[in-house]
Amino acid sequence: MTLYFLAKYLHVLGAIVILGTGTGIAFFMLMAHRTGDAAFVARTASVVVTADMLFTLSAVIAQPITGLLLMKLSSTGLGERWLVSSLGLYAVAGLLWVPVIFMQIEMRDLARLAAEKGTGLPPRYFTLFRRWFAFGIPGFGSVMIILWLMIAKPF
Repeated sequence: MTLYFLAKYLHVLGAIVILGTGTGIAFFMLMAHRTGDAAFVARTASVVVTADMLFTLSAVIAQPITGLLLMKLSSTGLGERWLVSSLGLYAVAGLLWVPVIFMQIEMRDLARLAAEKGTGLPPRYFTLFRRWFAFGIPGFGSVMIILWLMIAKPF
């Protein structure tokens, strides 16, 4: 197995992890949110925060490392517009993802507190959820476009 093949495999695997974890997190958070059950939301958000820290963060760190290695091994330069576009979108996705982590943590904590008190989810939770959802669409969309750019290399 060549170093290029290994780097490419790890890069594709990282993309799969980012997209898969992102999809799973969005689905499970949305389903828990729809129940309105503070205890269920708290448990789900707890798992979501853990998954983001364990899987997404690992892949987010690995992607630029494997990408840089692939650039070097394939003699691809930063003059490639598809690559510059991909890197710009990666920065956008990251700028949207970081606040989402903190929103998830706060939503988890608010849901835990509501469950402990036996009350409904507070208004702040719903504000955060709407913001979380609004950040997630362009963040996830950016990753989808990056995947297309990496495969198609259209320009």
